[in-house]
Amino acid sequence: MRTERTHRFLLAGVIHLLPLPGSPRARAFAEVRERALRDAEAYARGGMDMLLVENYGDAPFPKERVAPHVIAGMALIVDAVKRATGLPVGVNVLRNDAQAALGIAAMAGAQFIRVNVHVGAMLTDQGIIEGRADETLRYRKLLETPVEIWADVLVKHAAPLASLSLEDAARDTVQRGLADALIVTGQITGQPPNTADVARLRAAFPSVRLFLGSGVTADNVGSYLACADGAIVGTWTKVGGRTENPVDEQRVRQLVQAIGRS
Repeated sequence: MRTERTHRFLLAGVIHLLPLPGSPRARAFAEVRERALRDAEAYARGGMDMLLVENYGDAPFPKERVAPHVIAGMALIVDAVKRATGLPVGVNVLRNDAQAALGIAAMAGAQFIRVNVHVGAMLTDQGIIEGRADETLRYRKLLETPVEIWADVLVKHAAPLASLSLEDAARDTVQRGLADALIVTGQITGQPPNTADVARLRAAFPSVRLFLGSGVTADNVGSYLACADGAIVGTWTKVGGRTENPVDEQRVRQLVQAIGRS
C-alpha cells in the first residue's frame, strides 16, 4: 500500500467514450476515437492534471468481463490520448472488468485504473457484483507493472448486500484489498459525495490518498480541498453540464480556477 500524500489537489477529467462497436448504440470506432481526442485536448488546454478513459457509452454494461474488441479499442484510445496530451491517464472498464483495465493500462502506459467494486459485493443494475481484489493484485504482479489501483468505496449506482459502514468498507479496501487510493462518490452520477463522509474518511485514513468520484463542480469543489487529495470530474465539465456532451474547455478552466490555480 502506498501512503504518500500529495500537496496539490489533483483534477482528473473523465473521457466518457461514445458507444464502442458492438454495444447497443454503437458508433464507428473512428468517431469514438476522434471525440475522445477532442475531449482530451480540451481538458489539457483547460488545465487538468490527468485523464480517465472509460467506456461510458457502452451501457447496459456487462457486470464482469468485456469483449476482446472493447479491450483492444480502449487500448488504442488510451495510447492516442496519452500521446496527444502528455498527461497521466487512467482506465475504467465498466462495469467492473478490473483485469481488462489493468491489461490496457499496462500495455498503453497508463498510470492507474479505477475499480468500482474491488472488495465485497454490491447490488447493481447489472446484478450482484463481487470484488476480485485477489485476481487483480495477482495479475498486476504477473505483469510487473506499477499501475495503481484506485478503488471506489460503496460505489455509486449500487448498494452493499450487508450493512457496512463507510469506514469499514474503506478499511477492507485498503488493508485487505491493498488499494493504492480510495474514491468516494454520491449515490448517482453527477451527485456530490457528502462532505461529512469525506471528512470522516480523511480522519480515519489520514495517510491514504482520497479522491472524489462524482458531482464535483466549480461551485462546491472548495468545500473538499482540505479533506481530499483530488477529484475525478466528468459531467460538470461538459457542454451544458450533460454527461453525453463534449468537454467545454471554459468550464474546465472555471474548475481549475476554483481550486486556486490560474
